[in-house]
Amino acid sequence: MIILPAVDIMNGQPVRLYQGDFARKEVVADSVTKTVQAFAQAGAEWAHLVDLDGAAAGHRVNGDLIAAAAGSVSIPAEVGGGIRTMEDIDWYLGHGLERVILGTAAINDEQLLKQALAAYGERIAVGLDCRNGMVQTRGWLEGSSLGYLDAAAHLESLGVRTLIVTDISKDGTLQGPNIEMLAALQQRTSARLIASGGIRDISHIEQLRKLDLYGAITGKAVYAGTLDLREAIQKGR
Repeated sequence: MIILPAVDIMNGQPVRLYQGDFARKEVVADSVTKTVQAFAQAGAEWAHLVDLDGAAAGHRVNGDLIAAAAGSVSIPAEVGGGIRTMEDIDWYLGHGLERVILGTAAINDEQLLKQALAAYGERIAVGLDCRNGMVQTRGWLEGSSLGYLDAAAHLESLGVRTLIVTDISKDGTLQGPNIEMLAALQQRTSARLIASGGIRDISHIEQLRKLDLYGAITGKAVYAGTLDLREAIQKGR
């Protein structure tokens, strides 16, 4: 299981939110680039970058900063947040990012998703951001009538190979991942699942590894010091 340390970016700074609430942000480091470099030095195999400003605005906002950070390390990086056009997808994949995560666009614009998959295949991932079992969009600010299991099955049928699954109620809380939701998804789909939200310590990494997931994203736990990134990477392996 790959461990993907996360850098969520707002106003050019690394931040963490609590349960996806933009009003409850905490600046967690001085520099996006230095943070990504520290992750790489700790042995991370991937970096996970999110343009929170872009997610709220609906278009790329911190793209130059994200590209610079990704270009400063030798490990691959993925990016999400506000990516809703082929132009944005092309831009990121042409500026050093290895994988683009579609969220709102994948749910609301299926033609864009199909176009992106046709052009880039496995370099396109989809973020399933869920609250009470229902998919959320537009930076977690809007709900939908789509359940996560049905959404995952449909996305897989379209050719999506990687799903990043977040239980918004767990995100930033350090209360543990939603094991039940992830286990249900693992049974329902053969897509590669990346768990996100709620990880506090090495016991949660062990729980996720037992599910045989492809990856796990951790952010706040690393910044708060409740999870040692090097240990998590070794345990994942």
